[in-house]
Amino acid sequence: MIIAYDGSRYYGWEHQPDIELTIQGKLEGVLSRMTGKDVAVTGAGRTDAGVHSIGMTANAHIDCDLPAGQIQDYLNRYLPEDICVTDVSYVSDRFHSRYNARGKVYRYTCWVGNLKPVFERKYVYVLEKRPDIEKMRKAAAYLTGTHDFASFCGNPHMKKSTVREIFSISIVQKGDKIEFTYHGRGFLQYMVRILTGTLLEVGLGKRNPDSMPALIEAGNRQEAGYTVPAKGLCLMQVDY
Repeated sequence: MIIAYDGSRYYGWEHQPDIELTIQGKLEGVLSRMTGKDVAVTGAGRTDAGVHSIGMTANAHIDCDLPAGQIQDYLNRYLPEDICVTDVSYVSDRFHSRYNARGKVYRYTCWVGNLKPVFERKYVYVLEKRPDIEKMRKAAAYLTGTHDFASFCGNPHMKKSTVREIFSISIVQKGDKIEFTYHGRGFLQYMVRILTGTLLEVGLGKRNPDSMPALIEAGNRQEAGYTVPAKGLCLMQVDY
C-alpha cells in the first residue's frame, strides 16, 4: 500500500496501546474489518505526531482473494477523510516495507511570505525572517554523505548505530515557500527536523556554514540546532 495522510490530528504512524488516533491503527482497523481477522500492518518508517505523508509504503499479510483495486476501494471507503490509500498491489510474501527500503525522501516546508498562510498553516513553518539560502546550501554540502549523526538524533537513549547516509539535500525557494528536501538511506528520530533547525540557524547568521564538520564530530545533540515543528515535515516517497 502507498498511503497519503494529513498527520495533524494523529499521534504519529505507530500503533500505541490505548491510543486510537494513529495511522497504523486506522489501517489495521479497516483491514481487520474487511477480512474478519486481526491484521498487522508494517510501515516503511515511523513518522512522528503531526508529520504528514504523500508516499508512505506499508504491507500486510491478509487472507483475502479480492483484487487489489477492490481492496483499495474498501480502504478508502472506511478510512477517515485525512487518510488515502493511493495504490495497492500484491507483492512477494517476503516483501518487508522497512527492511527492503533503500532510501526515503522527506521534505520540510517553511513559509517566508508577508501574509499569513491561512489555508496552508497546518503544513508549513512560518519564519519571521528570510534566511540566506546560499549559506544554508553551503552548510548542507557538509552534511551529505555517510556520517555519525548523533548530534542530530532526538533520542538520548539510542542504543543502535547513529551512522546514516544522506544522498542529497536540496534547498529551494518557490514563491513564499522554502523547501528543504532530504534524500537518504534512513533517518534517526527527529533527524530531519533537527537538521532543518540547524540549517535555519546558519541561514539566519547564528552559525557559520563551515562549523558543520565540527558539529558532526562532536556527537552531541546539545551542540546542534533546535527541532523545528512537526507540521512542516512530509514523507514524500520510499525507494525500493
